[in-house]
Amino acid sequence: MSNPPQNPRDRLRAFAPKLIDLTDNVLFGDVWERPGLSKRDRSLITCAALVALGRTEQQTGHFTRAINNGVKKEELIELITHLAFYSGWPTAMSAANVAKQVFDEGEKK
Repeated sequence: MSNPPQNPRDRLRAFAPKLIDLTDNVLFGDVWERPGLSKRDRSLITCAALVALGRTEQQTGHFTRAINNGVKKEELIELITHLAFYSGWPTAMSAANVAKQVFDEGEKK
């Protein structure tokens, strides 16, 4: 029996191939590669939007990406704390729980 794919995009690839094609080639292949902003800045903007909108399912991957793009743990926590006053306490508390899971997983590796 084979293991299911770990990457969220790979899990959807057969089900929604065009969506994944656009994600890979347009979003991450073009938009994220544009020279106007650094990947670090794009990560901060994306994480802020995901926190403000309460998109916890997407936060895990993007918080990890942000760390890989040079965002420090303290900066991500500060982003979440700052947004509590703009997007609401529940979105910030949910995001803080996701961030803690991401950091805890990163420490296990």
